[in-house]
Amino acid sequence: MITFTIALILLLVGYWTYGKYINKLFAPDPTRKTPAETMADGVDFIPLPTWKIFMIQFLNIAGLGPIFGAIMGAQFGTASYLWIVFGTIFAGAVHDFLSGGLSLRHSGESLPEIIGRFLGTRTKRIACVFTVLLMILVGAVFVSGPAELLAGMTPDYMDAYFWIVVIFIYYVLATLMPVDKIIGKIYPLFAFALLFMAVGILVMLYVKNPDLPEMWNGFGTKYEKNPIFPMMFISIACGAISGFHATQSPLMARCISNEKYCRPIFYGAMVTEGVVALIWAAAATYFFHSNGIVNEATGVAYSGAMVATEISKDWLGTFGGILAILGIVAAPITSGDTALRSARLIVADFFHMEQRSIRNRMMICVPIFFCTIGLLLYSFRDVEGFKIIWRYFAWCNQTLSVFTLWTITVWLVQEKKNYWVTLIPALFMTCVCSTYLLIAPEGFSLSPGVAYLFGGLCSVVAIVWFVIWYNKYKKKII
Repeated sequence: MITFTIALILLLVGYWTYGKYINKLFAPDPTRKTPAETMADGVDFIPLPTWKIFMIQFLNIAGLGPIFGAIMGAQFGTASYLWIVFGTIFAGAVHDFLSGGLSLRHSGESLPEIIGRFLGTRTKRIACVFTVLLMILVGAVFVSGPAELLAGMTPDYMDAYFWIVVIFIYYVLATLMPVDKIIGKIYPLFAFALLFMAVGILVMLYVKNPDLPEMWNGFGTKYEKNPIFPMMFISIACGAISGFHATQSPLMARCISNEKYCRPIFYGAMVTEGVVALIWAAAATYFFHSNGIVNEATGVAYSGAMVATEISKDWLGTFGGILAILGIVAAPITSGDTALRSARLIVADFFHMEQRSIRNRMMICVPIFFCTIGLLLYSFRDVEGFKIIWRYFAWCNQTLSVFTLWTITVWLVQEKKNYWVTLIPALFMTCVCSTYLLIAPEGFSLSPGVAYLFGGLCSVVAIVWFVIWYNKYKKKII
C-alpha cells in the first residue's frame, strides 16, 4: 500500500505543480471570446456551466480505459502504477490540456483540422481517416463491455444482445441531438455513479489494507507473459495518455465560456481519470495476487468485466456493488456516444457541412453507424474477439496521441515556448507505437530484439525529421 499511496499523492501534487506550469505556457486570456459565444448554433456550440463541462469531459475521456485498461495493465505489476502517474502528469494531461486549448483558440476545430493546421494538408487527410476509424472502434468496444455487465445484473431474457440494442439506440439519439438535450442533462448523474465507484473502491483499499506488491520488490509479475515494453503502455491507454481524448476536447472547447477554465477542465479531468485508473490497477493487482488470472472453477480467463464485477460486489456489498457497476457501465457508454458524435463532427468539418440540419447529420451518421455495428458484432463473438478489437483500438488510440503531441510541439515552437514538454512524450510514444506494431501478435510478430531495434530507429528518424524542420523554420523566421 505504500507504493499505491505515494502514487496517489504524486498525481494530486502533479495537478497543482506541473499543471500550473503548463497553464502558464498556454497563457489563458480571460478577455478573449470563445467559440461558444461567437459561433453558437444551438446544436454543438452551446455555452455550458464549467462544473458540467468538467463532468462531461471526465466521462467522455474515461470510458473503459481507466477501468478495463488498468485491470489489463495490472497484470504487469507495480510498473503499471508508475506509468499511470508519470504518464498522466507529464504526457496525458499536457496532451489533453493543450489540444483542447488549441481547439478553443481555433473556432472549436476538430482534431484533424488542428493537425492539418500545423502538420500540413496531407497529414490532415491521414489523421481524418485514422481518427474516424478510431471513433468507430471506440463505439464498438464501448458497447460490448457495458452490455456484458448489464446482462449479468438482469434476467436471462435481457441478455447481452438485448443491451447492445438498447445502448446503440441511445448512441443514435446522443449523436444526432443537440449537446445540451441528452449529454448535458444525464452526464452529471453518470459522473456521480462513476465517482462513487472510484471513492468506494479507494476507501475499501485502505479498510482492507491488502498486501499489495511494492515497487522495491520488483516491477514485473508472473501474470503477463508479454514484455512490459511496449505492451503495458498500449494496454493501459486512457489511464495515462490517449489520443482519443484529443478528439473529445474539441466537443467541450465548443462549450467553454472562458479560457481560464481550461486547466481544471482538461488537465483536471485527465488527473481525475489517472486517479481512477490507479485505484483500479491497485484493486486488480490484489485480485490477481489472490485469484490468478484464470477462474479455477470454470478454467476461463478473467475478463475486465468479470474482475470489475467481482471486486465491486465483494468490497462494496450488494447495493454499493450495484452503484459501482452502474458507474463502470456509465463510463464507456458516455465515451461511446461522444466518440460517434466526434466522428460526425470530424467528417462535417472535413467536408464543410453545416450541422444545424438534421438531414446533414443523418447523411454522415448512417454509414458510421453501420460500420460500428459490423465491428461490434465481431468484437462480441467471444473474449478473444473483444481482446483483438481492444488491442486495435488501443494501438490506434496511442498512435493518434503521437499525431497530437507532434502537432502541439510544432505549435509550441511557433509560439517560442518550451516545446520539450511535448517533444519528449512525442518521441517516447512514437517508440511505443512503432515497437508495438512490430512485436504484437496482431502486428508483425517480430522478436523483441528486432522490434526494439526498429522501434528505436523510428524514434531516431522522428527526431532527425524534427531537427531538419526546426532548422528550416528558424531560417524562414530569420
